[in-house]
Amino acid sequence: MLGLPALLIALWWWAAVSSGSFFLTDPGTIAATFTEVWVSERFLTDVLPSVGLLLTGYALAAVLGIGVGVPLGMSTRLRAAAEPVLEFLRAVPPPVLVPLLMLLVGLDASMRTAVIVSGCVWPVLLNTVEGVRAVDPVLADTCRVYGIRGRRRLGVLVLRSASPQIMAGLRQALSIAIILMVISEMFASSSGLGYAVVQFQRSFAIPEMWSGIVLLGLLGVVLSAVFARAERHALAWHRGLRAASRGD
Repeated sequence: MLGLPALLIALWWWAAVSSGSFFLTDPGTIAATFTEVWVSERFLTDVLPSVGLLLTGYALAAVLGIGVGVPLGMSTRLRAAAEPVLEFLRAVPPPVLVPLLMLLVGLDASMRTAVIVSGCVWPVLLNTVEGVRAVDPVLADTCRVYGIRGRRRLGVLVLRSASPQIMAGLRQALSIAIILMVISEMFASSSGLGYAVVQFQRSFAIPEMWSGIVLLGLLGVVLSAVFARAERHALAWHRGLRAASRGD
C-alpha cells in the first residue's frame, strides 16, 4: 500500500538532488519547512478558513444539487423545460465566473463560496436526476399499491434508490471543491491556502510553496478518506443488496 508513495518520493528526491534546480526542492527540505510553516499561526489564519470555505460551498452545492435534481428527475416536462438552461450553465467553466462574481458579490468569502458552488453543483445535480429517473418501476408500482405517497415515498423509494448515484456525484464534487477553493483564493483573497501558495511563489520562497502544495494534497487525501467512510455507512444496505443478488 505504501510502496508506490515511497517509490515516488524516492524518485522525487533523486530528481531534486541530481538536477540542482533552485525550483525543485527535495522532500526532506519540504518536510522541515512544512512543520515550520503550517504547524504555527498559519494553521489558524490560512488552513482552517480554507477548509471552512470548502465545506460550506460543498454543502450548499449538495443541498442545491439534490434539491433541484429530485424534481427534475421526477418530472419529464420540467426536465425538458429546464434542460437548455442547464446545459448552457453547465458549459460555462467556473473559473471564468470569478471576475463576474467579484463584481456582483464583492471580494469576500461569499464570492469564493459562490465559485465553489457554481462548479460543485453540476455533478450532484446531474447524478441526482439520473438516479431518480432510474428508480425501479416495479418498486414504484409497489409503493403505489400500498399507498406510499408524498414525503414517505420520496424518502423510502426515490432518495433511497437514487442514493448510489447521488453519492457518486458528491464524490466528484468533492475534488472539484478543492480545486475551486484554491482558484478562488488565488484570484481574490488576502488569506487561505491558495493565497499563501501564490505569495510564496511570488516571493521565491520555493520550499514554502512546495509545502503548501503538499498540504493541499494531504487535505484531499483526508477528505477523500472521510467521504469514503461516510459513503460506506450510507450505502451499507446497497452493498448488502448486491451481495444477496449475487448469492454471496
